[in-house]
Amino acid sequence: MSNVSLGPIPNFQMPAASPLEGTEQAGGDSFTSILSNAVNGVNSLHDSAASQVTNLLQGGGADINQVMVAVEKADVSFQLMMQVRNKIVSAYQDIEKMQF
Repeated sequence: MSNVSLGPIPNFQMPAASPLEGTEQAGGDSFTSILSNAVNGVNSLHDSAASQVTNLLQGGGADINQVMVAVEKADVSFQLMMQVRNKIVSAYQDIEKMQF
């Protein structure tokens, strides 16, 4: 059995709960930057998987096991990103329905 490296996995963990403020807390990341970093991580995994598949199809001698792992990592990270997006949209819709 070959040793397969999983490489970097995007960090989707949200920071500890804190009171909502109009400005960014000292030393903390904004929601926008966290979300942007997560999307960039998913995009990076997709690009890596696509280049490995292309290399395999062109006969570049790529290991099919590593290519399949890269494709599955990209797929799982994309599915996770879509679930996070669905939760954000759902929360926005709930807030939109509130009456003040």
